[in-house]
Amino acid sequence: MRIIAFGDIHMNLGALAAIPAIADADLLLITGDLTNFGGRREAEQVLAAVRAVNPRILALAGNLDRPEVDDLLAGQGISLHGRGVITDGVGIFGVGGSNPTPFATPNEFAEAELATLLDQGYAQVATAARRILVCHPPPADTATDRLANGAHVGSLAVRDCIERLQPALCLTGHIHEAMAEDRIGATRIINPGMISGGGWVEVDASTDGITARLMASA
Repeated sequence: MRIIAFGDIHMNLGALAAIPAIADADLLLITGDLTNFGGRREAEQVLAAVRAVNPRILALAGNLDRPEVDDLLAGQGISLHGRGVITDGVGIFGVGGSNPTPFATPNEFAEAELATLLDQGYAQVATAARRILVCHPPPADTATDRLANGAHVGSLAVRDCIERLQPALCLTGHIHEAMAEDRIGATRIINPGMISGGGWVEVDASTDGITARLMASA
């Protein structure tokens, strides 16, 4: 199964066409922030543009999407927020929004709430041979949650989830300047940054194994 993951769209999908063979991917994973403080109408515009390229989507609302965006995704059966799906033997689960920020963005959760949502999603994929965690907030104290000033602002709940459950791969976002890779135990963590910056993740996933590459358009 070939998966392409990207996020932090913020209504700007101009770089999508630069992803090679995106129309042929078995699945697209959107890691959050479809909009800039937008709601259902703006998210529908983004989803329509993505579906025009490839209709096979699973997605998260980010912290800059109003909560109604997750309602939209859930209503369409594509939300990974506190949910999980098993496809081709690979379990994919996730959490959207973010841990609290200084900016009181529209879709934030206390760490305890994030922990509960992560466990709910994991319960739906626990029988899968291989698992992928998709989370808008990156795990704390990694290369993927570091601001330009060096401060780490990721989620402790996400980090705890990875430490306990050791999914094969974690795909994240939220911190635009932290386009990076890291590892917690056996879990590889990748933040491709904003899609407008040309970053995405190419994943090959099966019950035999999961490989992933951080990609960037020229």
